[in-house]
Order: sequence, then structure tokens, then C-alpha cells
Amino acid sequence: MIPARLAAAALAAAAPLVLLPAAAAQALPFATEYAALGDSYSSGTGAGDYFDHECLRSNLAYPSLLANALEAELAFAACSGATTADLLATQLDSLDAETDLVTVTIGGNDIGWAEAIRTCITPLTDCTDDIEAAEARMSDELPGLLDGAYSAISGRAPNAAVYVLGYPRLFNERDTCDAFGQNSIAEQRRMNQAADRLAEVLQSTAERHGFTYVDVREAFAGHAVCDEVEYLHGLRHPVAESYHPNAMGHRDGYYPAIAGAL
Repeated sequence: MIPARLAAAALAAAAPLVLLPAAAAQALPFATEYAALGDSYSSGTGAGDYFDHECLRSNLAYPSLLANALEAELAFAACSGATTADLLATQLDSLDAETDLVTVTIGGNDIGWAEAIRTCITPLTDCTDDIEAAEARMSDELPGLLDGAYSAISGRAPNAAVYVLGYPRLFNERDTCDAFGQNSIAEQRRMNQAADRLAEVLQSTAERHGFTYVDVREAFAGHAVCDEVEYLHGLRHPVAESYHPNAMGHRDGYYPAIAGAL
């Protein structure tokens, strides 16, 4: 359940938050205790303006944008490369009974998704086996891992409204501009299908715990790698930023999605 004061203010202010760019968004008329957990998609890897270079936490990431709009005290625990085990080991200290808002994106690193992408962009390499292995982990391992992480979040922050944000589809399935054309359209389509399967697992598990799932795939539609206006990096230097949302992806993709959900 959403705390009453958060729900009331969010209903009044959600529309302006969605319509205005993050830099111009009006602050909501209350302060809240907000914790941002998860992996690189929450930390802001790819957005730049990092204030923590070990975890690649960015001032341009959606948690920073949301905290500014809420005038919230932000416990920013999300870290690039984090798995559910890392969340349990290092991120839960940011939660307590006073926390009334939690956002989290987690699970991609538990299924070997980055490894599958890496194989797909390697020339003359068939990545089908890697994608199928990631999908098998989605079905066989990930629900249990998420159950453990989500139960721990509820236990540490029993009064919080928890929002689980998903991952976008990376590719537009039309162009092969990325990585010098090494990513075939068939491979793009197959990876997007796996991303859709991941979204299903994340949503069903989140809802089983009473959390709100925020699907960002529509927010990124038309802004994939190779699209005219990209919200996502393709292969780039530094490599850690590859296939992650850029600053626009956080400002115009993730941020409106979570603001609208509130």
C-alpha cells in the first residue's frame, strides 16, 4: 500500500511531473524518505555526470531526478553490476521503517544478460545458446532470487511503497548501425523477445509481493539503439556504458514512467 500522504500528493502532482522535463519539474509539496536500489539501470550507468565512479551512480539517473522533484532525502544504493545477492549484501542498510518510497531495477545480471549481448555483437558468433541460457535462468532461477530480494526489502522497509522498474527493449529490429553492423536484425529480434520474457517474470514476481511494476518498454519505443533519437547507447567507450540508457533515456524514459506510476 502507498502511504496516505505519498498517495495524495502523487495524485495531485503526477500529471505535471510527466509533462514537464525533469529540470523544470515542480517539486511535490512534501519531503519523503526515498531509497533507490538495484543495478546499473538504476545507478545511471551511461547517463554521465557520475558522483560515484565505483558504482557509476549519476546525478542524471532517474532516482536523482525523482528525488529532486519530490524534495526527498535520497539513499542512493543502486550499483552498476549488482545482482540480487549484492542487493541483499550491500544495499539493504539504506532501508528502515521510516522509508516510504523504494524503487528498484534488478535481475539482469542474475541471468547473464550482459554476456548474451556480448556474444551477439561478436562477429561470426551465434548467440542463440547464450540467449536461451539467459531465458532458462529467467524461468528456473530468477523468480526465487527476486522473491528473496523483495521479501528482504519488505522486511527492512515495511511502510514503503515499492516500485519495480523493468528494462527496455534495446533494438529497433530494422537497422544494423550498431557495432559496425555486427548485430543482425534476427539477433536484435531474438534479444527483444528475451527482454519481453524478462518483463513478464519481473512483473509477475513484483505483483506477487504487492509491489507496483513499472514497464518502461513503451517509454523507450522509437528510441532504441539505431533510432534517430536514441535513449540507449550502442557499443561505446567506456564499454561499461554500452547498451545502457543515456541521459535522455533517464530523463525522458525512466523518469516519466516512474513519475506517472506515482
